[in-house]
Amino acid sequence: MKVFFIGILLFCINSFASAQTESEIVFSFNEYIQGVKKNHPVARSANLSVESAQEGIVAAKGEFDPSISYTNNQKTFNGTNYFYYNNAELKIPIPIGMDIKAGVEDNGGNYITREVTIGKTSYIGAEVAVLKGLLIDKRRAAIQQAKILNSQSVQERNAMVNDLLLDAALRYWQWYGAYAQKKLYERFLDVAKNRLHLIVIAYQQGDKALADTIEANAQVLNYQLLLGESIIKFNKASFELTDFLWDENAMPYFLPGHFIPDTTALQDYIVPLSLDDLMNQAVPNHPEIKQYEFKLDALEVERKLKWQSFLPALNLKANLLNKGYNALYNVADAAFLENNYKFGIDFKVPLFLRTARGEYRKTQIKIQQTNLSLASKKWQIQNKINSYYVQNQLYAAQFQQVAALINSFEILFRNELLKFNNGESSLFLINSRESKLLETRQKMIDLQTKLVVSKFQTEWAAGLLF
Repeated sequence: MKVFFIGILLFCINSFASAQTESEIVFSFNEYIQGVKKNHPVARSANLSVESAQEGIVAAKGEFDPSISYTNNQKTFNGTNYFYYNNAELKIPIPIGMDIKAGVEDNGGNYITREVTIGKTSYIGAEVAVLKGLLIDKRRAAIQQAKILNSQSVQERNAMVNDLLLDAALRYWQWYGAYAQKKLYERFLDVAKNRLHLIVIAYQQGDKALADTIEANAQVLNYQLLLGESIIKFNKASFELTDFLWDENAMPYFLPGHFIPDTTALQDYIVPLSLDDLMNQAVPNHPEIKQYEFKLDALEVERKLKWQSFLPALNLKANLLNKGYNALYNVADAAFLENNYKFGIDFKVPLFLRTARGEYRKTQIKIQQTNLSLASKKWQIQNKINSYYVQNQLYAAQFQQVAALINSFEILFRNELLKFNNGESSLFLINSRESKLLETRQKMIDLQTKLVVSKFQTEWAAGLLF
């Protein structure tokens, strides 16, 4: 019976022996986070939004593209040539409220309108806004707003990437925590197995009681159970990390089973934060704040454009005319300039200015609303930073306390081992001390993970992750 019982114990020791696996490869946090920034669909989509805004600038500048037009209109009836009109024109918009025009005409017929010159003629001239539209018009406002929208899209991208990297960092450090817990249980399980093996030998030699072997085996079984649970959590964390793994071809891939987190990099992220530095960087540079500031810039352009509606529209048009297709022929002759021109004035002013007043006031209200939203957003961000900063400091203080507590429990555990070897203690007390030490080391891993996560959350709140 004694031999049978010893066989059962030895079987329990070896039943959970780990199989030889593929060599482990460290998957560093920097490598992981750079891959997320470069290949994740959210990051790519954010970059495409910036490219789209850049194309918006190109489209807005298209309003100042030169254009060529040609019109032809003619009529012949019962053999009579009533009229024919041919007009080709080059128009060049200038971004100072002016359009330059040059064209050639060839007109004729028996019933041609009297205000049109018969034969081949040419002209060169300009149309300029003197009051409304002199400082800014819809075309120039569109370009300015397109440029502001481009800058705003950059900040929107930064905000999206800031959120993405926080989620990605949380997944990595949760994966790290699950891995560290698994390794902790493996280490304690190895110690418990070795202890059980030695106690079994001592029991065979009559130096230990059967109760000691049962106590040692119970500890092994308990650690095996905890290790099994930690493996489940580690596998779950690995699958959750896979959500952020994409290759350069925008294809997702699974985290290889032999990849492990970089356990040496944790110390690089357990560093004290400066609240003043975070605030000084967040208030002027946070992407969400910058978005509101660029929105205000766009509204300021709109306000200036709406203000133009209060001004009368006064447009001057002047053309230099010439015979033939050379508009500048003999232009140096003063008499020629006096006798070959076409001039016109367009003037318009609304009497009540109700449209101008209403549109301008609407823009002012938008500016006020945006300023209020900006003030609220600044306060929210400052509160977030303060909240996560305080949380980070509390975790840092607890981290130091748990480190001291681990040191105390290790001393007590070693002392209990010494007493046990001298026959002054029991295996029950050894297991109790060891379980307490294990529990405290678990808390240490949890605090390490929370401390790093809170650091990233604080930097996220300050808009610094992108």
